[in-house]
Amino acid sequence: MTLGESSRNRRKRLWRSVVLGACLAGQLTGCRTPKQIHYFGDADLQYYKQQATQVDFPHVHTESDPGVNFSDAPPTVRDPSQQEIWDLGLADAIQLAVTNNKIIKARAAFKSPANPLMSNPERVVSTLDPAIQESSANPLNPGVEEALSAFDAQFKTSMKWGRDENVQNNFFLGGGLGNGQTLTNENAQFRSSVEKMFANGGTFAVSHDWNYTATNQRFNLFPSVYRGYVRTDYRQPLLAGSGVDYTRVAGRSIPGFNFTGGGVVIARINSDISIADFELNVTNMVRDVEDLYWELYLAYRTYDAELSARAAALQFWRTTKRRMEVGARKGAVVDEVQARENYFSSRMRVENALGTLYASEGALRRMVGLPVNDGRIIRPADEPLTAEYTADWHMALSESLVRRVELRRQKWQIKSLELQLTAAENLIRPRLDFVAGYQVNGFGDNLLSYDAADGQTTEGLNSAYTTLTRGDQTSWDLGFEMSLPIGLRSALANKRNMELRLAKSRALLNAQELEISHELSNSFQLVDWWYQLAETNFHRRNAAAKETEVIEQEYDAGRVPVDLLLRSRAELAAAETGYHSALVKYNQALTDLRVRKGSLLEENGVYLAEGGWEPQAYDEALRRAWARSYAYDAKHLATVPPEFVEGGQPAWAVPYAPTDISDVPTVPEAETQLPISQGPLPAPEGPSRLNPVPSDSPPAPLPGN
Repeated sequence: MTLGESSRNRRKRLWRSVVLGACLAGQLTGCRTPKQIHYFGDADLQYYKQQATQVDFPHVHTESDPGVNFSDAPPTVRDPSQQEIWDLGLADAIQLAVTNNKIIKARAAFKSPANPLMSNPERVVSTLDPAIQESSANPLNPGVEEALSAFDAQFKTSMKWGRDENVQNNFFLGGGLGNGQTLTNENAQFRSSVEKMFANGGTFAVSHDWNYTATNQRFNLFPSVYRGYVRTDYRQPLLAGSGVDYTRVAGRSIPGFNFTGGGVVIARINSDISIADFELNVTNMVRDVEDLYWELYLAYRTYDAELSARAAALQFWRTTKRRMEVGARKGAVVDEVQARENYFSSRMRVENALGTLYASEGALRRMVGLPVNDGRIIRPADEPLTAEYTADWHMALSESLVRRVELRRQKWQIKSLELQLTAAENLIRPRLDFVAGYQVNGFGDNLLSYDAADGQTTEGLNSAYTTLTRGDQTSWDLGFEMSLPIGLRSALANKRNMELRLAKSRALLNAQELEISHELSNSFQLVDWWYQLAETNFHRRNAAAKETEVIEQEYDAGRVPVDLLLRSRAELAAAETGYHSALVKYNQALTDLRVRKGSLLEENGVYLAEGGWEPQAYDEALRRAWARSYAYDAKHLATVPPEFVEGGQPAWAVPYAPTDISDVPTVPEAETQLPISQGPLPAPEGPSRLNPVPSDSPPAPLPGN
C-alpha cells in the first residue's frame, strides 16, 4: 500500500464517521416539523418569530349539521320577524328531547365556564356511554366482553433461526471438527401452544415444540437432528385465587397482584352503574324540559297580559289627550301627563316580556335539540294542571326509597365492594397450586419422512414425527407449588382497604336515604305552598278586576283621581301575572315531586332498556328456561355462586292491598278539582299579536265631540 492510498483510506474513514455522527444526531433530536431553509441571500429568522409560535389546527374534516349551518337569525325585540306559531305539547317536547339529544344536556351548564360540553367533552354523558362501558378494554375498568376474554383460548406460536461460528482453542476438541478449529452450529426453534382458563381458576395448556440443531462436530449419530414434543399441562390453584367465587369477581389470578375488580360479575355491575348514571342524566334532562316548557307558558301569559295593559294604556292616553284639548274635564293636563308616563311604562313591560319570551323559547329549543330558528316559534299547547294533587307521605317515601336511581347506583357500588371483599379475603392465604404435566417426545434426522429407516439404528429415527406418533418416549411430572409472602402485608392491606371502602359506601347510602327524605319533604311543602298561592292569586285577580271596573266608573264620573285608576290597572296586570306565575310554580313543584319519587320518566312515558343479546344467548336462555320449568325448588340448598341481582317485582310494583280497614290510608293519592278553576284558560297568544309600536309623539285625538 502506498502513502496516497493510506491517506485516501483515512479520509474515507473520516467521512464515514461524520456521516454516522450526523445520523445519530438526527435520531437524538427526534421528530420535528421541517422548517423552510433558504440557501441564498441573508439568513431569515422569521420562521422562529412567526411560524414556530403560531397555533396549529388539526387536519380533521367533519360534516357540520345542516340545521346549524343554515339556521336563520333568532327573533329579537326590535325585529320580531313574524313567524309561524308552532303549538307544541309537553309530551312532544319530551319526545323531541329524547330523540334529538345523543349528548345529554343540562340546563344549568349553558353559557357557564364549567360547561363540560365545551370545556371538558370527556365528562359529558351520551346515549353511547352504557355501550362504551360494556365494550371497555381497560383492565382496571373492564367491560363484560373484556372480562370474558380471560376465558378465551390463547394461541401462541413462534419460529426462529440461527447460526453460530466459534473458533475452539482446544487441540482435542478442534481435532474432532470437520473444518479446522471452527465450531459451527445451526439451529431453529418452533414453538406453539394453546392455553385455556376455566371458571374455577384452573388452566389447561397444550404445547408443541421442535428444536433443530446441525453441527460440524464429529462423533454424532446424525449431523443434523430434530428434537420435539407434544405436552399437556394443568395448573389448579388450591388456596389463594381458587374457586368459582373468586374467578367470577377478580378474573384471572396473577400471583403477587391483588386487583379484585376484573371479573365478569364486577364488569356487569360496572355496566349497571353506567346505566344508572345515564338514567339519572336523562331524568335531569326531562325535568329541565318540563321546567322550561312551563316557563315559556308563563312568558306567553305575561306577554299577553302586558299587551292588554299596553293597549288599555294607549287608549286611555288618547282619551285624556282629547279631553285635555277640548277642556272637557278639570285637571285634564295632569291626567294627560300621567297617562303618557303610564303608556311608556306599559310599553317597557311589553318589551321586557317579549325579550323574556324569546329567551325562554330559545332555551327550550336548545334542550330539545332544535336549531336556533327554523321559521317557527314554539308556543305551549298544554295548559298547566289546576287540580289539587294530594299524595300520601308514607307511600311516597317508600316509593322514593325504592325507585330513586341514586340509591340503586349506590347499592350496586356496595354489592361490587362486597364481592371484591370476598375476593380480597381469598387472597389472604398462601399460593398453593397443583401442577401436572404429560409429554410425548420425538427425535429424528428429518422432520417428516415416509421412510422411518435411517440406515444406522434399528428403531428407525429418520422421521421425527414418526417417533413422536409412536408414543414410546414419554415423560410426566406431578406436584405442588407454593409461595407465601411473609406477613401477607399487601393482601391484608388490600382487605383492609376494601373493608373501609365498603363501610364508607354503606354510610353514604344511609346519608343518601336521609337526604332523599328531606328532598321529598321539601317537595311536599312546595306543592302545598304554590297551590295555596295559586288559589290566593286567583281570588286576588278577580278582586283586582272588580276594583278596576269600579274605579273606572268612578273616574268617568269625576269622583276619583287618575292616579288611582292607573294604580288599579297596574295591580290588575300584576295580579294576572302573579296567578299564572304561581300556577307554573305549582306545576314545576309537581315535576320536582315526581323527580324526588323517582317516577318522572315513567309518568312521561320514557322507558330505558338494554340492547339485544347475541343469538346464542337467546338459545341458552331458552334452554335454561325449559330446564327451570321442570325443576323443583330446593329450599335447604344455597345458590353457588350466590346471586347478586334481586329477583321478583320491586316493592313499588306490588299493588297495595290492606288487610284491615284500619290500614286503608285516610288520604288516598288522588286529584280533586281546584275551586279556583273556572273552565279552560284562553289559548296563549304569541308574538304575532305584537301591535305596531306607536311613536313618541302624542296620539291623535279621538274623533267625535
